[in-house]
Amino acid sequence: MGKKMLYIMNPVSGQKKANRVLTDILTVFCEAGFDVTTVMTTGTGSATEAAIRLGGEADLVVCCGGDGTLNETVTGVLRGGWTCPIGYIPAGTTNDFANSMKLSLNPVEAAADIVGGQPVRYDVGRFGSRYFSYVASFGAFTRASYQIPQNIKNALGHTAYVLGGISELSQIHKEHIRAEIDGQLVEDDFLFGAICNSTSIGGILTLDPKQVDMGDGRFEIMLVRQPRSLEELSECIQAVQSQHYDCEMITFRSARHIRIWADPEMPWTLDGEREDGHEEVEVENLHQAVALMVRPQ
Repeated sequence: MGKKMLYIMNPVSGQKKANRVLTDILTVFCEAGFDVTTVMTTGTGSATEAAIRLGGEADLVVCCGGDGTLNETVTGVLRGGWTCPIGYIPAGTTNDFANSMKLSLNPVEAAADIVGGQPVRYDVGRFGSRYFSYVASFGAFTRASYQIPQNIKNALGHTAYVLGGISELSQIHKEHIRAEIDGQLVEDDFLFGAICNSTSIGGILTLDPKQVDMGDGRFEIMLVRQPRSLEELSECIQAVQSQHYDCEMITFRSARHIRIWADPEMPWTLDGEREDGHEEVEVENLHQAVALMVRPQ
């Protein structure tokens, strides 16, 4: 009996570059001794449904698509209670998670890294009843990921995210947030907030890789206050660009458990996908909840 693989592919992700080498990807898997069941996603939720339905029979679940496809696959594996590792072929527009994990952006090379790699456990976030692989965010720059239509993302690639973020600058408004971060209270008006397990957020903000360990049981929390003057705005931008967050405008901490109170009309973004607002939401780090196949360093 050969090893069994469930391969979940999003055929409209990114610029559809993985579609052109589908045969090559499957050949890599078959030559490694896998019996492959392939599922093409057809819309929101179908990757999760496939992982729940078929993941229990697989020795390895591989997904190909953007960060949203990875999110759905991880969700399906966790909800199904499956213990098999996950492989990820990044084929999205920004690929924040892949960049943080240093995964190959060449689909065939990524497939080879999966079958020749080793499982490494990393943390997953639980946001209320949903999961996220690398970020839950609100405020400036977060809406661009889910408001820009897929065909425009495919045509413009990463530029679509950056342009979307810039266009939001004229519409930025503060959000009043009260947060309990590992028992410590923070309350203020914020322009942006992120609870992340990644060095890249929306392809726009980056965190220092030395400050991010994706399997340490802790999230990095960044909250950016509304500047009261041009000088404070300049100081805030400089702090973000230099990745030194000792700035009055920025709260930057690591934590395992976060509880946030906010306007229930304020939307969130989980791994680039929209999440409705919550008056109160609990965010928990699920320490090393998932094993991801990565190439040996």
